[in-house]
Amino acid sequence: MSSPLVFIDGDQGTTGLQIHERLRGRTDLEVVTLPAAQRKDARHRAQAINACDIAILCLPDGAAREAVGAIVNPAVRVIDASSAHRTQPGWTYGFPEMTPGQAGRIATAHRVTNPGCYPTGAIGLLRPLLDAGLIAQDHPLSIYAVSGYSGRGRAGVEEHEGPGAANAPLFQVYGLELAHKHAPEIQQYAGLARRPIFVPAYGSFRQGIVLTVALDRRQLAPNVDGTALHACLASHYAGATHVHVLPLHESRELKQLDPQVLNGTNDLRLSVFPNEEHGHVLLSAVFDNLGKGAAGAAVQNLNLMLAQ
Repeated sequence: MSSPLVFIDGDQGTTGLQIHERLRGRTDLEVVTLPAAQRKDARHRAQAINACDIAILCLPDGAAREAVGAIVNPAVRVIDASSAHRTQPGWTYGFPEMTPGQAGRIATAHRVTNPGCYPTGAIGLLRPLLDAGLIAQDHPLSIYAVSGYSGRGRAGVEEHEGPGAANAPLFQVYGLELAHKHAPEIQQYAGLARRPIFVPAYGSFRQGIVLTVALDRRQLAPNVDGTALHACLASHYAGATHVHVLPLHESRELKQLDPQVLNGTNDLRLSVFPNEEHGHVLLSAVFDNLGKGAAGAAVQNLNLMLAQ
């Protein structure tokens, strides 16, 4: 029996390169890419995608839609790492730990859309709490996140590692119009009734994310405190391989969050920081934007799909 053919379309971008590296040395599959002269040729790309078993799209949104539109072979399965299909009907959301049974749905799906990097942290924190009723669906939420500059793709890497790197900004908040494309994705998969405020930023480090959500207990139900929020997350992710909830006694000892601490892994670390005196709770997610936030998640989904 021949090995499954996995076609990486867009293997020269930051996500594609990471996926290629993570699949290096695998003997249970065959990775297919196009030579440089054929990467922008529609005919060769269509041939490659229709000849593979699973295609991983690491493309701009428009090119990802074109690639899917070129599929005529009904046996071809797709993992789309772009944001083109994340809120589209007919696509399975590629966050295996999001809800019970999600890994099974990914395993049998023909069309899987990889989560965005920031939404991975936000949904990882919020979905279990909303499903349990600890946070109301119409709760007004503000989400803040800082990512490494590789989150901008080649442009960010070139700005910070190219000839003009000395002039690259140390820190930049963006999305000031509060219309970031990840907000609808967060709203849909976290289960929110209203759009959250989402404020992203880039730091002068290559990769890694810290995402935080601040809560005021006065806006929550009377019996909901940091301990209850933590217990819910710990129960939801008990036994998960790639999502870990930091014990409360460990979070109480932390003085800072390092966005780079999980770089090179496919892990997501969630923490709860309660302040009983002031009635405040801080939720945090730390992970690699090129790992669980992109390439690592794609390979995790690929492994689930190959197991079928």
